[in-house]
Amino acid sequence: MSVHRRAFLQGAAAVGATLSAPAAHAQIGGAPLKIIFPFAAGGGGDALTRLIADKLGPALNRTVVVENKTGADGRIGIQTVKAAAPDGDTLLMTTGPTMWLYPMTHPAPGYDPFADFAPIARLCRIEFCVAVAVNTGLKSMEDVAAWVKANPDKAAYGVPGAGTIPHFTGDSLSKALGVEMRRVPYRGNAPAINDLVAGQIPIVIGTLADALPQHRAGTVRIVAVASEKRSPFVADIPTLKEAGFNIAGDAWYGLWAPAKTPSDRIAALNKAAVAALAMDDVKQKLDAFGLVVAPSTPDDLAANMKADAAAWADIVKASGFKMGN
Repeated sequence: MSVHRRAFLQGAAAVGATLSAPAAHAQIGGAPLKIIFPFAAGGGGDALTRLIADKLGPALNRTVVVENKTGADGRIGIQTVKAAAPDGDTLLMTTGPTMWLYPMTHPAPGYDPFADFAPIARLCRIEFCVAVAVNTGLKSMEDVAAWVKANPDKAAYGVPGAGTIPHFTGDSLSKALGVEMRRVPYRGNAPAINDLVAGQIPIVIGTLADALPQHRAGTVRIVAVASEKRSPFVADIPTLKEAGFNIAGDAWYGLWAPAKTPSDRIAALNKAAVAALAMDDVKQKLDAFGLVVAPSTPDDLAANMKADAAAWADIVKASGFKMGN
């Protein structure tokens, strides 16, 4: 799945550039600690990875480097960490759905998200939203529902990629409205939002952070947040549930090590990562990325994955979607 490749704010790429040099710090011998990010440099996820790496270095008193191991919608990087020695020296930074959702839609993902990895920590949440083009005149989910039912031939929505949380959120919304809306997958959130600004597509379901600058500028309109609770970034916008749709879903970034990594190393990495998230400069930068700080214990991360997989399994199955179709 490809949702993590998208920049979360227009400024995220610039922040990523400032963090693009691998983090390096004094070290007590041994090989550097490597964090694999399975997507390209330059976006919000890459910037987050380098920000965390920069803080882990001094906390652990060792060199920390970031490697962008791209390919196969993230599977190459994930499989690289799966195959690494379980010594805590090779970590994976990616989103929850990359771990648990991709295996639901691909016949041979090459990894088991629960058996092949040791959870370290959840770091922050990624929020999604429903946004509409200004030229539609729509101002609420009530307006969207009425318009979709009155214009089924025009009812199309863009998503940042096939097989993503926005993809299945759109499927659920279509079913709730009783209209077969046409899904248009893009290569990331940015081009979808660009088409929304231009009025080329009426609706986009994607990351809130990418829609937020345009919403604030008045060039698109966010009409609902697709999370369980309202976003701190647009507290005046209702959730889909508040708008009458029993639909909720977001994503999050986390850290993992290969399975069988010693528990004391997992504990030390968790402590350092959680401490980093509490730093004022880190919180300010995550706000700039449009990410909500949400630290966890290793057990909580494991439970989060299982709960999300269980919540979406029937929805994904009912959609009939498989990668490549």
